Amino acid sequence: MLTRHSFRGPWAGLPVAWTPTNQFDEATYRGDVARCCLARVPGVYSGGTSGEHYAMEFDEFKAVARATVQECHAHGTPAMVGCTSTYTLGAVRRAAFAGEIGADAVQAALPYWMEVGDAQVVPFFQEVAAAAGGLPLSIYETTRTKKPLTLDQHRAIKDAVPRYLMVKANAGTVGTTPEGCAALAQFLSVFVNERQWEELWPRGACGCCSAMVYWNPRVVLDLWHRLERDDWPGAQPTFRRIAALHAFLHAEFVPKGFTDTAFDRTGGLASGFLHTSLRSRGPYPSPTADDVEALREWYRDHFPEMLEV
Repeated sequence: MLTRHSFRGPWAGLPVAWTPTNQFDEATYRGDVARCCLARVPGVYSGGTSGEHYAMEFDEFKAVARATVQECHAHGTPAMVGCTSTYTLGAVRRAAFAGEIGADAVQAALPYWMEVGDAQVVPFFQEVAAAAGGLPLSIYETTRTKKPLTLDQHRAIKDAVPRYLMVKANAGTVGTTPEGCAALAQFLSVFVNERQWEELWPRGACGCCSAMVYWNPRVVLDLWHRLERDDWPGAQPTFRRIAALHAFLHAEFVPKGFTDTAFDRTGGLASGFLHTSLRSRGPYPSPTADDVEALREWYRDHFPEMLEV
């Protein structure tokens, strides 16, 4: 079972493959999960933002979650199921199903349509954790929920839910500040994006809910292993290339309205590691084959290691 000390590394939060008729393409998705496992990614999870938890019905959630857990366990890789919903019962139903199918952890953000009051924060996570039957809990903390948690709230959740082990800290939340990361790392595994490892690894960050790990597992796992060995000189060239990559992505694709899943489909398809679909679920835009080729050309000119999968 996962512990705070083993819940670490770059976990892959894959996009879901959809058919041309907008149905779950299970065979393609399972293939992408299997490739992550064979690349020795520390874990795989469903139901993040790239996995479009906000754009699928409950029966689709169950099919994706089941495929993730089954494929991961067939390869000896832990699987986490994202259970975020707009209301408590929705998250509870998802967490209960994750427990039924043998997931290794569940992840949930606060409901995000209306802001959750302070008095409801701890009870919400207690209900989700109870429904999951004692599985490790990860909190997906994002300003999209309209309520960044305080350090004291994280402590209160930990006191009420001892199996709260990991926080996915995103921009604008306490875990992405040096002081907040160091404080949270005293009792949680703190996951931040790869760009922030340079600043926050020394403050206790120990992993990432990652997209780049399935753009190219070799590059990202090499970076992670260098940090674990305190090989900072060896890590610096990769950090510089990652910064340049994100500057290109922002300039090229933000004006096109890309959301997380569009970026991540483009990144994984351009490297050749993913076989997923280009399709994102509407109303959010999908990348095109031209977008994939534009990124592939940028890889060739500026980050050729990304094409060595």
